[in-house]
Amino acid sequence: MAVTAGLTGVLATSFGLRPVPFAVGIAMALIGLLLSLAARDTKPSAGQAVQAAAQPISMVDALARGTWSDRRLASASLAGLATNLKDGALWGLLPLLLAARGLSVFEVGLVVGAYPLVWAGSQLVFGPLSDRVGRRILIWSGLVTQGLGVSLFTLGGSMTTYVIAALVVGTGTGMVYPVLLAFVSDNSDSHWRASALGVYRLWRDSGYAVGALGAGFIADRIGVEGALSATAVTLVAACALFTAGAQGTTDATP
Repeated sequence: MAVTAGLTGVLATSFGLRPVPFAVGIAMALIGLLLSLAARDTKPSAGQAVQAAAQPISMVDALARGTWSDRRLASASLAGLATNLKDGALWGLLPLLLAARGLSVFEVGLVVGAYPLVWAGSQLVFGPLSDRVGRRILIWSGLVTQGLGVSLFTLGGSMTTYVIAALVVGTGTGMVYPVLLAFVSDNSDSHWRASALGVYRLWRDSGYAVGALGAGFIADRIGVEGALSATAVTLVAACALFTAGAQGTTDATP
């Protein structure tokens, strides 16, 4: 995502907004499809870890547990939704904010690309770290860090400030992205873990649509900066709700 954001910024500067930058997206989708055909199925090896007597739960039961009946999994679903809600809001509004403040298309691409680059790389640090210090501390602090980064975008006035904000948001996202998956795995049994992860991903990835639509709706009424401020508040609120819901849950031990 980081490379593509930067590359499309360069292409748009050289060739215009259409159609060349969109050709990159089409090529990526086709490459992903071809790679998926070569992927090996992991079901046989996964089945070895499941007890013979254990039966997978129904999808309705898994949906209920991950949405409301199991406060551990429900809190993780909420935290994941808030994280991707922030992504949907930023991807829709950040280019508009930066362009309105005088940044070129190339500069916008650099800022937007820096955020997922840090997000991707920092996961290599925070995933293993959560095995040592526990999941919850990284999740709640990562949500707060994302909120601070989003707020910094609204306060900034220079390219340097925007890059710093992107680094902060990317770090916060890297703190929660792999760790929430591990948290869900920690708190679900092996015979229905895939279902639990599926429900978590349902709510987490729904955040993209909720964030894009919600932020656009709010921006039409109180402006782009107001919508980003509302996004920051949502992340802090999600932190508080996750902290309350995750009390007493299974966690990694140092």
